[in-house]
Amino acid sequence: MAVTTQVLRSEWTKIKSVRSTVWTLGIAVVVTIALGALISAFTKSNFDELSARERITFDPTFTSFAGMELGQLAMIVFGVLVVSNEYSTGMIRTSLAAVPQRGILLFCKLAVATLLVLVIGMITSFAAFFVGQAMLGHHKASIGDPGVLRAVIGGGLYMTLIAVFSMGVATMLRSPMLSLGILMPFFFIISSILGAVSATKKVGQYLPDQAGHKIMQVVTADDDAPYGPWGGFAIMAAWTVAALIGAYVLLKRRDA
Repeated sequence: MAVTTQVLRSEWTKIKSVRSTVWTLGIAVVVTIALGALISAFTKSNFDELSARERITFDPTFTSFAGMELGQLAMIVFGVLVVSNEYSTGMIRTSLAAVPQRGILLFCKLAVATLLVLVIGMITSFAAFFVGQAMLGHHKASIGDPGVLRAVIGGGLYMTLIAVFSMGVATMLRSPMLSLGILMPFFFIISSILGAVSATKKVGQYLPDQAGHKIMQVVTADDDAPYGPWGGFAIMAAWTVAALIGAYVLLKRRDA
């Protein structure tokens, strides 16, 4: 227990002492809130131009999370940097020498980073919601409306899982450039293409980001996904668990 506590403190020191990781979290907060507010304000000013169907399916809560698309980019970078910084500098050898129990090292690194991201993600999600609703004016939703609180909490959970999934992938690949080179196209190109093409849409629905978005939605009248909000979250969580299992297995088997 004493060893675990010491490793947790060490991992916290590593995270807060690296400026790039702190900056990426700050960027995630600012971008998510600012872009969500901008899209919400734009939607309000152009609401009368929406078609009847678009008005029926309009989701004010999800609109305030429009900045989450770019916010998750920063979360991906954070998740990769938390893990792969040690590999790129060679400090991983020192860490493994100090903590030969690799499972404990991985657990502590993930635990500290996950808790930090969860707190930041929840603050960001609630702030994005309230600022976005203020921009929407009389088109806004209330936190007490059915499904809204779940969606707002879900926004924080979504950002957390994106970062943790990225940590798992980065642990497996060990290279920041390779990790970002795979994760960025996966989330911002491949997922979008698979979700937009009718022939592959059913496959795209089971990718982590598309499934995870479901928990942030309140109005789903125009959605043909075969799962609900928590079902989508479970799919995203399953992807994350798979990445962490792969990270643990490879970290245990190979040299630093």
